[in-house]
Parts: sequence; structure tokens; C-alpha cells
Amino acid sequence: MDDLLQQIVGNNSLHARWLNTLSFMENAGARKISACEHPTLVDFIQLKHAAEEHRHAYYLKKQITKIDTDNCKTYQLHELLAPHQTRHYLHQLDMQSCRYLKTAFGLEGQALKYAAYLFVTYAIEVRADLLYPVYQAALDKAQSKVMVRSIIVEEEGHLEEMIKQLQQFDTDWETHARYVQSLEQQLFDNWLAAIDQELHQFA
Repeated sequence: MDDLLQQIVGNNSLHARWLNTLSFMENAGARKISACEHPTLVDFIQLKHAAEEHRHAYYLKKQITKIDTDNCKTYQLHELLAPHQTRHYLHQLDMQSCRYLKTAFGLEGQALKYAAYLFVTYAIEVRADLLYPVYQAALDKAQSKVMVRSIIVEEEGHLEEMIKQLQQFDTDWETHARYVQSLEQQLFDNWLAAIDQELHQFA
């Protein structure tokens, strides 16, 4: 992943699309969190997460202007890296996780939505804790004007909050979380491979 990010950061056009791709995924995450909300029983943490993910999407979009002021105004396919994998990443993880959690806990309806919110968000926060520091290191190495340090700090806080919520949800939460993480790992690997293939075509 280091080599991939260095290649991306070293090309303004690719870098803009990478930032836009991350922005799209943060926005998709925020929308997914909001979609899981109960009509009335919404707690502070869930609102906070949705708001912060939306802010991350905005922040990343704003970072694009430091390197490219003409492109990536929206989330159209040609403005994203690995657009098909990017657009379906979170949805596929949510659907696969729901199928597993429905069987594992016998849940349905709003209860299933909430369980999926907990486990999917946890898996995504673990991924963010791995991805953003590597990206920031590539930015530092390239002496880029783009920064994601503020996102790193907030994602670390999100992960701690998700762990607390999962501990309250089920004493054996880690077993189920590992399974959901294995689903996410496969989707991440496919996404990264698609980006790598696109970079080869770009080169």
C-alpha cells in the first residue's frame, strides 16, 4: 500500500481522485449511520459519528482544492478511483454483515439495523486507523500541502467509542467483530487491487 499511495500522492490528478474517493466513502458512511437511526431512540454517540463522518467528507473535499481546483467537483464515476468497487464497498459490507448478524443473533428490523451499525462501523474504524496514518506518512514524505491528521485523531476516538458500545451489546462481541472484519478485509483487498489496476492503465 505504501508504493500505491506514493504513486497517487505524486500525481495531482490521481491524488485529487483519491481524496474524492475517500470523501465519497466518508459521506457514504455518514449516510449509512443516519439510515440506521431509530426514529426516536437516537443516542448522542450515533449523532456525533454521523456528524463527524459528514465533516470528514467535507474536509477531504476541501483538501482537493490544494492540488486541483478544476476537477472532482462531484462524486461522478470518472471523478473516483475504482468507482464501481468504491460505490459498492460499504453497501456490500452492510449487506453481508446483516446476513451474518441475522443468523448469529436472530435479529431483524430495527434491532438488526442497530447491530449492523455497531459491527460495520467498528470494522470501518479499524480500517481507517490503519489507512489514514499510512496516507499521512506518504503526504509527509512528499511534503504535500494536504493533511489528514485531524481525521486520524477523530477516527481513533470513534474506534474507542465503538468498542464501548459493542461491549455493552454482547460479551462475545470480539468473535463476531472478527468475522465482520474478515468480510471487510476481502472488500478492501478487492478495492485496492482495482485501484492498482487502474493506476497501471493510467501509467
